[in-house]
Amino acid sequence: MSVAPGTPQPSPLRAVDAVDEYLTVRRAAKPSPHTVAAYRRDLTAVLECAARVNRTPAHTLTLADLTGGLLRHAFAAFAADRAASSVLRAWSTWNGFFSFLVAENLADGNPMPAVPRPRPPQRHPKPLQGEDTPERLLTALARGCRRARDPWPERDLAVLSLALLTGMRSAEMLALRLDSLSGRPGERRLRVVGKGGRTRSLPVEPPLEAIIDAYLATRQARFATRLTGQDPLLVDNRGQALRRGGLQYLVRQCYRHAGVYDRVSRGTLVHALRHTFATRLAEDGASVTEIMHLLGHTSVASSQAYIDVTARSQREAARANRTYAVLRRLTAEGGTPKP
Repeated sequence: MSVAPGTPQPSPLRAVDAVDEYLTVRRAAKPSPHTVAAYRRDLTAVLECAARVNRTPAHTLTLADLTGGLLRHAFAAFAADRAASSVLRAWSTWNGFFSFLVAENLADGNPMPAVPRPRPPQRHPKPLQGEDTPERLLTALARGCRRARDPWPERDLAVLSLALLTGMRSAEMLALRLDSLSGRPGERRLRVVGKGGRTRSLPVEPPLEAIIDAYLATRQARFATRLTGQDPLLVDNRGQALRRGGLQYLVRQCYRHAGVYDRVSRGTLVHALRHTFATRLAEDGASVTEIMHLLGHTSVASSQAYIDVTARSQREAARANRTYAVLRRLTAEGGTPKP
């Protein structure tokens, strides 16, 4: 369509304004605040790298400036001091950002195919090390109070037991409400809201039910308040909803109290309990479908990883080695190979 001479041309859309518009639309889908904050960090950080490469302030960059060449150099600068997983996440964020812009006719095309996409890092489960570690941890918590200004062993045992026996993520545990627990005694279930708002139902067996009931009884005695279904299931020592930092601190101190802190892989902490739950499921013969449902995975590959690394599957693979047949025969004959 032709434009009459003298008609003012619309100002090019600034990249920072496009980012704001994108995040506004994303919020309509009701992702978690942490997810939206992560989108903004990735978009802003790469945009600042592009501004440095272009030697111009970030707020002056327009969408037209964000060519494949500029973004390629920007991502190279962004990746200089970041892990491959962080670069991959940022690449996916920017790809989604430009897909939105193209769909809304705000950009002519998506330049991200011109930016090398990092390979996703191969992830391996990192359960607690040591076959007896979960039992040692729970036994230590059940037998004595950890050192604390205001010890609450029933709460500590409930938190660690929930993590080890349900495999919930940290955010899922912290989002639990009292009415998340339902069903008749002996047949209780937990309604868990996972990633993307997807819900799943997890069984609560009688031993875990007893631990939770004991914790709730001490909570009622501590705070002498009437509990409602909307109250958080897990609380701190002031009766407030337990938060992420508080959960991490509690779990760390429990590890130390039980003398198993050296058995926790670096960077896992709370997630090590989830990995332990899943690994034990796989070792005890659970199917990939069962593991997917209990962990709230959407990808078979994520659940298959636990089966692939279990001691049982590795032992069976080693046992299949034909050379073992020679050793079995020699052992049965009571002999050994001659040097």
